[in-house]
Amino acid sequence: MTKKLFRAMTIAYIITLGAVLGAGLFAGMVVAPTTFHTEALLGGEILSNFQEGLIMTVNFQKLGYAVNFMVFFVLLYEVIKWKSFESDRWTTLSMFLVVATGLLFTSYYIPDIVQMQQAGELITESDAFINTHKGSEINFKIFAFATLALLILNLKRALR
Repeated sequence: MTKKLFRAMTIAYIITLGAVLGAGLFAGMVVAPTTFHTEALLGGEILSNFQEGLIMTVNFQKLGYAVNFMVFFVLLYEVIKWKSFESDRWTTLSMFLVVATGLLFTSYYIPDIVQMQQAGELITESDAFINTHKGSEINFKIFAFATLALLILNLKRALR
């Protein structure tokens, strides 16, 4: 791969990491609290907690497309770096965490939550749903920290 092409790929990679990390943080820190407190914005309870959850799920399903794209890009880029002996253990560990938690989020947690929501409002109050939801939150936090680490490690290397 030519240096010019790899440099352009590195720039696109860093932008992708930052954009997906930013989108995930925005969804978790801004969109979710706003969605789950519509009564404060609308002056009364118009939507139930279940309905707010359905809206939030659609947001995370759409975020899942960006996460899957990023996971593919991370694998491609980091394997190229690894094959050219430019990878270290922290980058490899971060890559593994990003790929594993990203795929868990999009391929396990989101479909499981959607399936439970389709079963009705009552099941979303069950321990199984609550535990699955809590697991998805923990998983996404690990994903975000690993993405941040990968972003910092690659920025550090790119700015040398």
